[in-house]
Amino acid sequence: MDQCEHCAYFAYDDVAEEYVCDAVGALDEDDMARFSANRSSTCPLFRFYDEYKLVQKQN
Repeated sequence: MDQCEHCAYFAYDDVAEEYVCDAVGALDEDDMARFSANRSSTCPLFRFYDEYKLVQKQN
C-alpha cells in the first residue's frame, strides 16, 4: 500500500515510533474483516490529504 503516504489517516505514532493508519482503530469487527480482505487491492479507507485545500478553506 504505497498510497498510504498520501492518505489523510496516515499519522505518526509516538509510542510505536512508526507511521500507522488512524482509520483502522475506528473500525468495528465486520469492517475490519472487509478491510483485511481488500489489502491486495486499493484501500477502501483512502482519503487523499491535500493540505492546500485546507488552506484555501481558511482564506
